[in-house]
Amino acid sequence: MTAENPLTKGSTHPALPDDGAPRLYSNRYCPYAQRAHLTLNAKKVPHHVVYIDLVNKPEWLVDVSPLLKVPALHLVGEKSKPSIIESLIIVEYLDEKYPQNPLLSKDPLKRAQDKILVERFNAAGGALMKIALQGGDGSDLWPVLDIFEEELAKRGTPYFGGEKPGFLDYMIWPWFERLPVVEYFLKERYSFNKERYAKLTAWVDLIVKDEVVQSHYTSPETHVNQFKKIVDFIKNKK
Repeated sequence: MTAENPLTKGSTHPALPDDGAPRLYSNRYCPYAQRAHLTLNAKKVPHHVVYIDLVNKPEWLVDVSPLLKVPALHLVGEKSKPSIIESLIIVEYLDEKYPQNPLLSKDPLKRAQDKILVERFNAAGGALMKIALQGGDGSDLWPVLDIFEEELAKRGTPYFGGEKPGFLDYMIWPWFERLPVVEYFLKERYSFNKERYAKLTAWVDLIVKDEVVQSHYTSPETHVNQFKKIVDFIKNKK
């Protein structure tokens, strides 16, 4: 089982070390799962990764993710060995469980404001999928990015988290990593540029070099190829 050969229907559950380390059920190209990878790596939490085929999920996945979702974090070191699903729930659990390198602000108001911004960013994910899969023109993506350009300017720091990446930075990064997909499908209509997004462009140039981001980074070419495969799969199903 590898990122390029995820476990699929009919497969058996892989044998994993019985060391109590959390087990992350993931997919290499899922932006939501990427959030969990970034958090685990930011905190240097030892863990095991099981990659899942999202089209043909293995039957046993229901045992660790009742809704068949990834990411799912199986806490085999805890009593009753529970699982947690939903990326933001997983990230918040990890941030509280492992206090090293805290990602969420200790200030209740700042923490709440960052969570609200993550919710507002959800529209960008939907817009990206619309562009790639439905021929969207990006008109519903750029206004969302405008909000974050203004927010970064207002904070006056290189990262949303201050002088280093924090919760908001890592939670929205997976979609910025996929901006080349938007450029591929929109071509001359692509509008992410230094003139309109000076702060965000500088932020992208910084965070892409971050050690944590690089620990789970996928090249633009690979992202574009993955989306092309998705588009072809959908077309062939019709």
